[in-house]
Amino acid sequence: MRIVIAGGHGQIALRLERLLAARGYEVAGVIRDPAQGDDLREAGAEPVLCDLESASVEHVAGILHGAYAAVFAAGAGPGSGVDRKDTVDRGAAVLFADAAERAGVRRFLMVSSMGADPWHEGDEVFDVYLRAKGEADDHLRTRLGLEWTILRPGSLTEDAGTGLVRLGARTGRGPVPRDDVAAVLAELVETPATAGLTLELISGSTPVPVAVKDVAGN
Repeated sequence: MRIVIAGGHGQIALRLERLLAARGYEVAGVIRDPAQGDDLREAGAEPVLCDLESASVEHVAGILHGAYAAVFAAGAGPGSGVDRKDTVDRGAAVLFADAAERAGVRRFLMVSSMGADPWHEGDEVFDVYLRAKGEADDHLRTRLGLEWTILRPGSLTEDAGTGLVRLGARTGRGPVPRDDVAAVLAELVETPATAGLTLELISGSTPVPVAVKDVAGN
């Protein structure tokens, strides 16, 4: 089965590509810089060139055609300004969800952020980011053709993953290694019973497969 990941060269995406490829999936990562292609191939993913800030829904739907699942893991990045929070963190996420629905993809995972809220107040760049992510999440919830799950990790770290997490509708704030975020996403891909859930994620004491199974169907 084919899985397409937006933001294919991101730190979480590369980890997820390795995990999914090891599970036998055909993985494609959407990137806009061809120089990143070798990193994706090394992770076991096919690089697909596409700029989600300027692409049409029809073009992205063509990339997604025949995929079992789509994962939005793109982001403007910490050094970006207000404008790209709108064009990437909101706009590209909306585009990717619309294109997935048009292409007939059923499973859709959104990598969001803890605290994402379209009504979040404040004028700092991070405030704009949280509003953009919240707006993208709200839009995804209206895509009735998608079996979506929204994952909102806490503070991301470069620590080695432990495989132990806390996952639920409300976890409270805390750190979580990117390794463990990718591991949870890999489990969520294979757990459609989590469709319709918005889940927070931090480090904890529950093994990843158990944590995902515990929230499935709730």
